[in-house]
Amino acid sequence: MKIRKIALVAAAALALATLGGCSDDSQQSAQSPANAATVIGLVQLVEHPALDEANRGIVDAVKERGLKVEFDQQNAQADQSNLGNIAQRFVSQKYPLIFAIATPAAQTMANATDSTPIVATAVTDFEVAKLVKSSQKPGTNVTGSSDLNPVAEQVRLMLKLVPDAKTIGTIYNSSEINSQYQVKILKEELQKQNLNLIELTVSSVNDVQQTAQSMIGKVDAIYVPTDNIIASSMPVLTKITMPAKIPVITGEEGGLQGGGLATVGVDYYNLGRIAGEMGADILEGKSKPQDMPIRYQTEFKVKINQAVAETLGITVPEDLAKNAELVRF
Repeated sequence: MKIRKIALVAAAALALATLGGCSDDSQQSAQSPANAATVIGLVQLVEHPALDEANRGIVDAVKERGLKVEFDQQNAQADQSNLGNIAQRFVSQKYPLIFAIATPAAQTMANATDSTPIVATAVTDFEVAKLVKSSQKPGTNVTGSSDLNPVAEQVRLMLKLVPDAKTIGTIYNSSEINSQYQVKILKEELQKQNLNLIELTVSSVNDVQQTAQSMIGKVDAIYVPTDNIIASSMPVLTKITMPAKIPVITGEEGGLQGGGLATVGVDYYNLGRIAGEMGADILEGKSKPQDMPIRYQTEFKVKINQAVAETLGITVPEDLAKNAELVRF
């Protein structure tokens, strides 16, 4: 009898241990999804300082919300087929949110899904890019922050630094809707100032050197918009313009690092933070893309590359220098 009782007790203990083990496993399994980080997609068109800063701003803003998030970071290296593949993978993974940096990236993501929320940045005009129905009320699964720079103020800055300028040149990627839109504004502003414009386009970074050389002796200054090809090849451009004493006014701050003279600049880190905050609102269920107006940078600061000014023999007017940030690259 004692042996039988011992056996029964042992069997009961074993059963309880087994049940306890099952309970722990099931509890752990149930808790894992809740504790796991939410994975979201982040695609960047190409590497250059402006877009890299936007990327950093997005990540910082989302993390500062305290959200448990992991980013699937992808860079398309300016290749449309890469963008397509990234978009299909993001959609197949059923990510709850996609961040897209630059217009081509946003357009490709939007073409791949009309349901997954997409927050874009480094897009100049969301309506022109056909990403939204209206900037005030997108009405689609896309929203974000615009990098529209104050072109009129850029022209005024240019004329303060090069007051005798008569002919202005511009170089941009002919296939970038963003750049086309900015150059349209540039034309209107130059007409108001009775200035001439020489407008040249490129289709790749390989075209920049020859195109820049063709402007030598024909222009007094160059304005470049927030264009991804030009941003990627600013040192190539300024290697030609610097010896010819032609100043380059840039649409964003990153261009100064490549030899640009000055800008009333778009701060891409702040634009990224704006987009990151919008994405965090979506993840927290506070809003939906279709109801979130496109947001813009509201304050701009004049930045002047003092090293370039000295090389070009340009004296920065005292009144301008007082209110500008002088940098050296």
